[in-house]
Amino acid sequence: MSTKSFTSRKMYIFLLVLTIATTIGFQGWRTLLNNFAVEVAGLDGGQFGMIGSIREIPGFLALLVIYVLMFIKEHRLAALSVIVMGFGICLTGYLPSFAGLAFSTLIMSFGFHYYETLNQSLTLQYFGYTEAPLVMGRLRSLGAATNICVGVVVISISGLVDYQGIFLGAGLIAILAGFYCLTRDPSSPDLPPQHKKMIFRSKYWLFYALTFIAGARRQIFVAFAVFLLVKKFGFSLQHIAILFVVNNIINYFVNPMIARCVNKFGERKVLTVEYASLFFIFTAYAFTESPFVAALLYILDNIFYNFTMSIKTFFQKIADKPDIAPSMAVSFTINHVAAVFVPALGGIAWMQDYRIVFLGAAAMSLVSLVLSQFVDRELRLKSQV
Repeated sequence: MSTKSFTSRKMYIFLLVLTIATTIGFQGWRTLLNNFAVEVAGLDGGQFGMIGSIREIPGFLALLVIYVLMFIKEHRLAALSVIVMGFGICLTGYLPSFAGLAFSTLIMSFGFHYYETLNQSLTLQYFGYTEAPLVMGRLRSLGAATNICVGVVVISISGLVDYQGIFLGAGLIAILAGFYCLTRDPSSPDLPPQHKKMIFRSKYWLFYALTFIAGARRQIFVAFAVFLLVKKFGFSLQHIAILFVVNNIINYFVNPMIARCVNKFGERKVLTVEYASLFFIFTAYAFTESPFVAALLYILDNIFYNFTMSIKTFFQKIADKPDIAPSMAVSFTINHVAAVFVPALGGIAWMQDYRIVFLGAAAMSLVSLVLSQFVDRELRLKSQV
């Protein structure tokens, strides 16, 4: 299918602007955070794990989006969420302490997680079964290209501009884009109205289970993979920025390929490859003594993370249309149930032996591998209804 079939639609352009703005803000924040936390705020592994848990509280509360949508249209809330995220990023450089980082992270995370919830909901509502993976793949690919630009900028100005200035610039870009999109209306009155209540159905059990474990496993990577590079292998801010640039160059080309694989091979096969690969990747994290290998594992982990779009397209195929928006909110909460406490527990485990953290993620990958084998069965059950 040609991308021209959807790239001219108002909703695609709307999501593209917000996704690029969100990517600039979040990638700028993420590139700086580990070094800022260690070098300026003086956080240790336990405190950094707590920041990771605090970051996921808004994701846990994503189901509240359902009730906010009673008072504001979905696309407007998406734009407002990006503004809130940008404000939190702007604050970060001005609050170099554990308490300050906890506060700014909480604000940033409310905006980021609410936008991601609404982004997924709008994508699944406005684009068809074969279009949705392509839209997700293209937006992720363009997000990767944006990340490259952010990385190049950080590398270029890190010796000239302090942390405070870079955080401020990244946050302001997100804020301005959010205000711009508040003036746009890409919605369509022809779509089925979405339920304005929490939806939790037993027939979606596999989607919930895969989402739950993915959230727990992903938080180990988000909270500790780069922290390992900084703490154990001594990566500088410039090293981290270069790694992000290389990672995103690869992902720029890989994401559209993954989207086409979902359409060609189906969700079960794609998820099987993801989870089998992640088992070996996390096991290698636990035992490698090579900074080069650790950096390579980071890149591979990011590539296979993009396979998770299959969980969402699987849900799109089994879901009742009015369930999509509330179910995306519920799924974000499920995704973050474990994510709220996993980074904190991981921080405690890290203080004993960092290998425990990554071996735990490897075990979770095996559980997901087993569950993914039920995907085709659930699709058949849906087709028989």
